[in-house]
Amino acid sequence: MIDSAYEPISEDLIRQYDVSGPRYTSFPTADRFVEAFTSQDYIQALEQRRSGVAALALPLSLYVHIPFCESLCYYCACNKIITKHHDRAAAYLRYLEVEVNLHTRHMGVGQVVSQLHLGGGSPTFLSDDELRELMSMLRRSFSLMPGGEYSIEIDPRTIDAGRLDVLAELGFNRLSFGVQDFDLVVQKAVHRVQPAEQVFALVDAARKRGFESINVDLIYGLPGQTPESFDRTLAQINELKPDRIALYAYAHLPERFKPQRRISSVDIPAAASKVSMLARSMAAFMAANYVYIGMDHFALPNDSLAVAKRQGRLHRNFQGYSTQPDCDMIGLGVSSIGRVGATYSQNAKTLEEYYDFLDQGQFAVVRGLALSRDDLVRRAVIMALMCQGQLSFESIELAYLINFRQYFAKEMEILAVQVQQGLVQFEATGIQVTPKGWFFVRAVAMVFDRYLQADRTRARFSKIL
Repeated sequence: MIDSAYEPISEDLIRQYDVSGPRYTSFPTADRFVEAFTSQDYIQALEQRRSGVAALALPLSLYVHIPFCESLCYYCACNKIITKHHDRAAAYLRYLEVEVNLHTRHMGVGQVVSQLHLGGGSPTFLSDDELRELMSMLRRSFSLMPGGEYSIEIDPRTIDAGRLDVLAELGFNRLSFGVQDFDLVVQKAVHRVQPAEQVFALVDAARKRGFESINVDLIYGLPGQTPESFDRTLAQINELKPDRIALYAYAHLPERFKPQRRISSVDIPAAASKVSMLARSMAAFMAANYVYIGMDHFALPNDSLAVAKRQGRLHRNFQGYSTQPDCDMIGLGVSSIGRVGATYSQNAKTLEEYYDFLDQGQFAVVRGLALSRDDLVRRAVIMALMCQGQLSFESIELAYLINFRQYFAKEMEILAVQVQQGLVQFEATGIQVTPKGWFFVRAVAMVFDRYLQADRTRARFSKIL
């Protein structure tokens, strides 16, 4: 495992790697999914799991997508539905139950779950009773193991201390607050005004209720931000001291995401300012004793994510970095992505299409991928680099019966440049990411992405820094 020591990163090196690339929550990435993968392929994967050893040995991860939001955040690139009509949630829950029942038909009831995440949209759009209904539905069909990670994304504007009591009662032990920026000018520019005092009060209330881990999401590169204004937010975050911090770069893609058309490109910080914000954020969090987990995630040393990193137990799935063992993930709800065995699948992206499939008694899978042997080899390499910061030639060779240096001869030549930059080291037994290289781990992993190296079309991805 790489050392967590921090050395300041030069802005020149950050500029060099200020490029677009995948986040590698999967490999191959979701843009490689094909419509030829259908619900029948998904059913086959579920039934193979049911009859195989995975069902006995490895617990499941569940993701539930709640697409509704009461108001529009202009920066948002998520699959969401803006509505103040809360009755739409009741109908959505009925269809979620149909989808859950389809899964138990092909997998059986009582599959063990060690990780659950409610995302969106705004999961807290659901009322307390609707959240109770959802969790009851899941517990009837799956077995949520003690000590698992059960998390929910929270819009601070939709919750109070009383609702935190309900979340604790329902078994959630991890919360993720969407903050983005505490600066009022920025909040108005992105149509998401939420006073810092409100977030501080909620985090304090959550700690008093014993939630195991509290995450805060931040975004740099938003309209109206400056390095100096973001410094003030960083100082407030370090005062708040959440267990985890997710720091994302804003990707302005108005041609793909309609809400972003309300943001004028002239209001977006220049590239030099974004680079400065990133460098200053890294320095501020390291000075506050946060451990850099990888990519855009930081955690306090005693948080389970930091402990897993030190022990070489980090894993990565569609929910990001995880302490849970590498396992199958069931995606529930509109647009959700799942992984079962050597397959990926994604549900329909619109409510109408999602409902239509379920009305016909079918899974709403509209695309996916069955991984080839080469995909599996490269996934193992990329995930080792992304999660452990190192890989063993022997472990890959024994698992996939290849000669690593021959199989990846071209990639090793490309990686030699990163060796010269001090990002990785070649060793007799494998490849080691350096402490400095850990900040650029996506760029290291991209070397082994044959799809990306073949077409070089990266505009669809976010910046890697």
